[in-house]
Amino acid sequence: MKIHPFGGNLPSARNREGGRLVVPVMTRTRGLLTAAAVPLILMAGCARPDTAGEAGSASVATEPITESASAPAGDPAVLIRIAQEGGFVPAQFVYSRIPQLTVYADGRVITEGPVPAIAPGPALPNLQVLKLTPARAQQWADDALKAGVKTGADLGQPGVADIPDTVITATSGGKTETVRVMALDHAQATDPNLSAAQQAARAKLRAYVEELNKLTVETGSPASESYRPAELAALAWPYVAGDDGLNQPAQAWPGPALPGEELPPAGTGLTCVAVSGDAAGTVWAAAEKANQRTPWTSGGKQYSVTFRPLLPDETGGCAALKEAK
Repeated sequence: MKIHPFGGNLPSARNREGGRLVVPVMTRTRGLLTAAAVPLILMAGCARPDTAGEAGSASVATEPITESASAPAGDPAVLIRIAQEGGFVPAQFVYSRIPQLTVYADGRVITEGPVPAIAPGPALPNLQVLKLTPARAQQWADDALKAGVKTGADLGQPGVADIPDTVITATSGGKTETVRVMALDHAQATDPNLSAAQQAARAKLRAYVEELNKLTVETGSPASESYRPAELAALAWPYVAGDDGLNQPAQAWPGPALPGEELPPAGTGLTCVAVSGDAAGTVWAAAEKANQRTPWTSGGKQYSVTFRPLLPDETGGCAALKEAK
């Protein structure tokens, strides 16, 4: 195996096709083969929970999702957000990380769809949006509180390290609750650091999250569509060529001059520019022809770029990402 700067852990030259290493499977997670993701996958394989006899369950409204013509459009209020924070990951992964699922008051549900497991992977994430009724969206949020989403809830600290926290936020009855769960999917069912009550609470939350994930792709749901953001952030850092022989042709950067403004903390070398309107469409079109390892040329220098579509509630360009954790 070879480890590449800002790239992936890739087997050496085999299964190459058009300058890429091809793996004939699909994944719902963009950047599965990135340096950030591979350690997490390896750790997950070593710390997979034993779910046999797992206590607790969550009930989520499961009638088929239906679209309503009378649903109010464009309300960016977040009813539910499931996101990952923390973990042992590089800065560009922290800022580019997209919430696992976001449900809005107008019924929009935005998730990441599957991407081909090739290396280098696509430059753009496969964000999908589907529409349900506002009433159904609110029911999902109500169910979140029943499943244990409560600010300050003690879900314990299992004996695993470097795994991201799952952060679930839900708004019901005019009140917003947020729960942070360390290693929700990776703690052992017999972890001695967790009490029986904490194990039961974690199981109930885990069941709720799994049920939501199933409902977004269930038979009878409306087909999802590709999400095209009104605003797109581009995270840039100096390009370093890999040593795997998968050389990538450079592309001229079509947006505002790189590198852009520096993101905190200082010294990471990570910068950001944001585009909206017609400029966002131009950058998006160029990114569709690129991959995660494409060198972008701006001002006589080359940069690696990770694209982060801003969601409907995220405004202010790069400033929207500065609180990323």
